[in-house]
Order: sequence, then C-alpha cells, then structure tokens
Amino acid sequence: MNTRKVVFLFFTTMLVGAVGGTIVGVPLRWDAFQGEGFWNFFWGTIWMLGIGAAISIVAQMGYFAYLILHRFALSLFKTAKLWNLVQVLLIAFVFFSCLFALYCLCDGESWTAYLVTPTLLLIYALLIAYWKMKETNYTAFIPATFFMFVITTIEWVPALTVQQVNDSEWLWIYLAPLLFANTYQLIALHRIQRSKK
Repeated sequence: MNTRKVVFLFFTTMLVGAVGGTIVGVPLRWDAFQGEGFWNFFWGTIWMLGIGAAISIVAQMGYFAYLILHRFALSLFKTAKLWNLVQVLLIAFVFFSCLFALYCLCDGESWTAYLVTPTLLLIYALLIAYWKMKETNYTAFIPATFFMFVITTIEWVPALTVQQVNDSEWLWIYLAPLLFANTYQLIALHRIQRSKK
C-alpha cells in the first residue's frame, strides 16, 4: 500500500460519506430545506455534504484504529481463533449494551422498541461481512462483523449521548455517513491493495 493508494482511499471515503449522508440527510430535513427558495435548498445541501464529509473522517479514524487494534490483538492472543472469540463476545456485549443504553435513555417505554435499532445494525454488519468474506476469504467474516457493528456503534456514541440530538433525525443523519464510509472502506481496501496502479 503506497501513499497514492492511501490518499485515494481517504478522499473517496470522504466523498462516499458526504454523498451518503446527503442522500439520507436531505429527505430527513426536507422541511428545513424546502422553504425560502432555491438558494436555501442549495446551501442546505452543501452544508449536508460538509456534515457527511466530517462524519466520514470519524469513520476513517475508526477504521485505521481498528486495523491497528486487529494487528495488536493477533500478536497478543497468539491465535486468530482466540481473537475471533473475543470479538464475538464483544459483539454480543455491545449489542446488549446498546439495547440497555437506548432503553435507559427513554423512560416508560417498552424495551422491544429499542431492540430494532441494534438488531438492524447487526444484520447490516452481518450482510457486509458476508460480502467481504465472499470477496476475500472466510477468515474475514468475524473481523468485518466486529468492525461494522462494534466500531460503527462506538463512532455513533457521540450522537447517542447528546440530549438534544436523541430521538431526532440527527441520529440517522450521523449514522448514515458512518455506514456508507465504513462499508466502502471495508470493501474497497482489499481491492485497492490488489490494484496495480
């Protein structure tokens, strides 16, 4: 992996996150963008592109942090099987922690409503991990699932903890660029490494 490929990955990930965040963010904030004419919509869209690009940088930091953690953990645990087991346990821990945290944030509501978000995020992570496994090898499944679920959840924590943002469209505006950028990075890295350019 040379510098040119790293720079390419950085800017394309930022573009994917910005566009993905805008595709989700503009419809969610449509009432704020439709009033006051074309320029309001234009500058609102530019603003949403900037938000998506900024959030995609958080996703990139998370990805490179995970790559370092993964290498460190492989040397610490000595076998990939043990590290995979630890990752599976951490996936379960984060799933139930996310469920509990979402339930505690809102009083008096049924806990089953809070099962939907972590479950959908985990299903999405499993689908992307399966895609990664099909393009590389079977040993990529658990690390890819861990990255797409645990690391994305950690990156999403700032949006979950801000009281003004909770229970609003901003949770999804923040999550969308993370999912777009993390998916792109996970699927693109092995392709970029294999390319001759």
